[in-house]
Amino acid sequence: MEIKVAGGALETCAADTLIVNLFEGESALHGASATLDRALGGAIQELIAEGDLHGKLGEVGLLYPRRAIPAKRVLIAGLGPRQKLDLETVRRAAAHAIKKARELGANQVAAALPGPDLDGLPVEEVAQAVADGSQLALYKYRAPGVKFLPPHEIASLTLVESDPIRLPEVERGAQVSAVVCRGVFLARDLVSLPPNVATPTMLAQTAEEIAKTYGMKIFVGDREWAAGQKMGGFLGVAQAAHQPPRFIIMEHNAGRSELDTIVLVGKGITFDSGGISLKPSEKMEEMKSDMAGAAAVISAMQAVGELNLPLHVVAIAPCTENVPGGGSYHPADILTASNGKTIEIISTDAEGRLILADALVYAQQFQPKAVVDLATLTGACVIALGEWVAAGLFSSDDKLRDKLYASGLRMHERLWPLPLWDDYYKKIVSIVADMANTGGRYGGVGSSAIFLKEFTAYPWAHLDIAGMALIPKRIETPYTPWGATGYGVRLLVDFLRHW
Repeated sequence: MEIKVAGGALETCAADTLIVNLFEGESALHGASATLDRALGGAIQELIAEGDLHGKLGEVGLLYPRRAIPAKRVLIAGLGPRQKLDLETVRRAAAHAIKKARELGANQVAAALPGPDLDGLPVEEVAQAVADGSQLALYKYRAPGVKFLPPHEIASLTLVESDPIRLPEVERGAQVSAVVCRGVFLARDLVSLPPNVATPTMLAQTAEEIAKTYGMKIFVGDREWAAGQKMGGFLGVAQAAHQPPRFIIMEHNAGRSELDTIVLVGKGITFDSGGISLKPSEKMEEMKSDMAGAAAVISAMQAVGELNLPLHVVAIAPCTENVPGGGSYHPADILTASNGKTIEIISTDAEGRLILADALVYAQQFQPKAVVDLATLTGACVIALGEWVAAGLFSSDDKLRDKLYASGLRMHERLWPLPLWDDYYKKIVSIVADMANTGGRYGGVGSSAIFLKEFTAYPWAHLDIAGMALIPKRIETPYTPWGATGYGVRLLVDFLRHW
């Protein structure tokens, strides 16, 4: 769906379907809703008076103008109570409306921003929210080689703004949304692909295509290169992998020393069986999503390149399978990471932190202002925060933590700060190595974060996204359908844009 922006009056727009908004419990109309109602001879007010429209979030009313205006139909999307209006409300209302438009067979849709004053919300962010909710709601994973009847596709969505002063802000919001949503779609597709397709090699090829398109520097390391770097954690996990491991390094604005350097690190376990510490078979198929962190940072780099952000952004994605085999690493093995720290293996199913350890050490050479890692790391985080509620946020730097937290709120890819206390070190004490790779069942999310901290020497944040990579059907949202979510792309791009 193409995203456009137009100035002028909504009712004169050349579209077959118009979308306006209504606050719950308010009979008075404002802005484009009021203007359109006058053009329709009070038809919207009549629906409100008759009790057919209430403005509840999720409600979408339908009017046929009967040639009073050029459009064939008008949709009135409920926003809920005015006092609860925020960017997430805008996204959800837009998602409900656009799905109704698709159901009705719309081709060209035009929508007004909620308002007129947006209740203090920045115009650019509201425009982005409308476009985000609309685009993300229409996503459909198309499995390669599977024949299916595609749903009706809406050709375009035009955001209409009558105030010429606000038009540039609307245009910026729409542009950013189009770019970022393409990144989210890529991440959703990568996580949805089967693990025999979304291999480390395939992820590296995807990164190479992005780098070529946007003039980025890229390097992909193999086993031999990783051995030369003494990446014992990464290579230990990859020992039994039939698919060759790949250590992906992408750079936007490489060599621009005058720019701040931000490093994004994504866990790329393309399938996690647990290794010798084998997981239960039930729902093991979901472990194809254990590369969601890598998918997020690679896809975010696509958006970074398209937006040409004025930062030196580095993405590091260590990618491998974690499978049992004759060459597997074992519980009780000792691995040596690239910074010389030794790790006693208690569970081969605590593998993500091992590959991240070497990636975090590698990040140091870029002398970063900040490093952010994303990883589907622990079931403990899902227990603590729930499915599709928030990712766990650990940080060694309060300013970095606060910036990420703010981006999470704006994008509704929420983060919740968790403690990075030294007490957790006691959980990973080893008598045969510098540390153990797991501290057991209790406090698992904290002990995993404190493990990673041992490999950092810069402002750092760890996002445990284990509960966010997939969304079950029972809790899918208006713009996040069942399956892969693409979590992290919008969060990271917003964080970088506000750096």
